[in-house]
Amino acid sequence: MLSVFLQTLPFFLIIGLGYGAGRTGFFSQEGTAWLTKFVFYFALSAMLFRFSANLTLGEVLDWQVVLAYLAATSVVYALATGVAYLRRLRIEEAAIEAQCAVIGNVGFLGVPMLAMLMGEAAIGPVMLVLAVDLLVFGSLVVILITGARDGRMSVRILGSIGMGLLRNPMIVAIVAGFAWSALRLPIPETMNAFLAILGGAATPGALFAIGASLAAKSAERPHVAAWLSLCKLVLHPAAVAVSVLWLFDVPPYTAAVVIAAAALPVAGNVFIIAQSYGVAPRRVSSAILISTVAAVVTVALVIGWTSARY
Repeated sequence: MLSVFLQTLPFFLIIGLGYGAGRTGFFSQEGTAWLTKFVFYFALSAMLFRFSANLTLGEVLDWQVVLAYLAATSVVYALATGVAYLRRLRIEEAAIEAQCAVIGNVGFLGVPMLAMLMGEAAIGPVMLVLAVDLLVFGSLVVILITGARDGRMSVRILGSIGMGLLRNPMIVAIVAGFAWSALRLPIPETMNAFLAILGGAATPGALFAIGASLAAKSAERPHVAAWLSLCKLVLHPAAVAVSVLWLFDVPPYTAAVVIAAAALPVAGNVFIIAQSYGVAPRRVSSAILISTVAAVVTVALVIGWTSARY
């Protein structure tokens, strides 16, 4: 377990470096925003395109994995929603808290870290987790918030969700990569080298950006943030473990990757949604901060436990 902790520690040290740079003012919030934009639109997209272009959709798409992850995530989502209702929160706040409980930092942290720690074969299951998070739960939170405010569903909401997905560079990169693969087009050596160099910037850039963005976050309602962090770091991976290991017939290696992906801390895009709609952004900020700090230990424990099973 110590060896796994030492393997994951460098990733969190880069996050810590970014946090220190942001906290001291050496790296401004404007600089963080531009770095995040570079990673999101260029480096991470290059990494995802290169990975998916060298795979086929048939190699990646496993409905057992999708259903297992979706079922387990829905249980934790429902639990967080139920606790929010017991506290008499509005639908919008309950939806945001449920999002914190199940949506991990798969894009910025999971893709680069798990591919390096568990091998490039991990990228397929990680992309499935990312797709479910974005397509299902990313759409659900928008539907719940806008539906609660408008009092009804409308075509405009669905259109807005569709356009949001089409503008997401991670989805575009994955789809474009699989399309390239489906056409059986070889990647020219120069292009492959270009994508490798650009994609190589995704790991340090994303981790540094996570840390720098955390420097601007403060702890509001820490007891609620602690509960949401517990859901994300413990209950979510535990539910996914039960689902992939005992309820669905998921191969051991794939199961280990999906469990590890479920153990990641709260994603930064939950804060973007909360801030965009004006729904408890400081509460989400606290959950991201607390879960990321705690993940230094919990992610190593989960990866160590899952790695021993394959």
